[in-house]
Amino acid sequence: MPITVLLVDDEPLVRAGLRAILEAQPGIEVAGEAADGAAVVPMVRQLRPDVVAMDVRMPLLDGIEATRAVLRTVDPPPKIVVVTTFENDEYVYDALRAGADGFLLKRSAPAEIVQAVRTVAAGDSLLFPAALRRLAAGRGNERARAAMERAALTAREAEVLRHMARGLSNGEIAQALLLGSETVKTHVSAVLAKLGARDRTQAVIAAYESGFVTPG
Repeated sequence: MPITVLLVDDEPLVRAGLRAILEAQPGIEVAGEAADGAAVVPMVRQLRPDVVAMDVRMPLLDGIEATRAVLRTVDPPPKIVVVTTFENDEYVYDALRAGADGFLLKRSAPAEIVQAVRTVAAGDSLLFPAALRRLAAGRGNERARAAMERAALTAREAEVLRHMARGLSNGEIAQALLLGSETVKTHVSAVLAKLGARDRTQAVIAAYESGFVTPG
């Protein structure tokens, strides 16, 4: 089955560029387009895309609120990649905290755009660049540290979370720790459950905000 994508951006040229890039790839289809975050929920319900590529700044409803709306009202929700001009954009970080699955620069090369869509669709690795890791670490707080302590991760789960924070996929973690892929999936699921995290992105944000891992 092809990966279906909904493009959400208030600039028609940006949507046209993304469509041209994605539809040139085998196994990816653009299911539709929206010019504002306010249209996202009904379009997601109608089209059921696998991935939403969402501009973070839009005039009526921005990507942060649109992400929250999708996750609150659509079950199961699609994967969401926020798209922006600047990698250290606080809006992008807030969108990730709201539940977006990854991040993409508008100036990214076509191959990077395609890989981003495939990565979030697969769901076992992370788009969380260094600039955003520094933002997360800078927002450290006692609540995050206390939540990490309450999680009481085992030594192996802690290792897995550190590798997740580096952006490694399950397969890469398995190679690094000399474990089977199914074993890694089990540890990842345990980490998410203990942290009360919806997905890998939320777990990694918790890891940085708590100081469990640091940028570098």
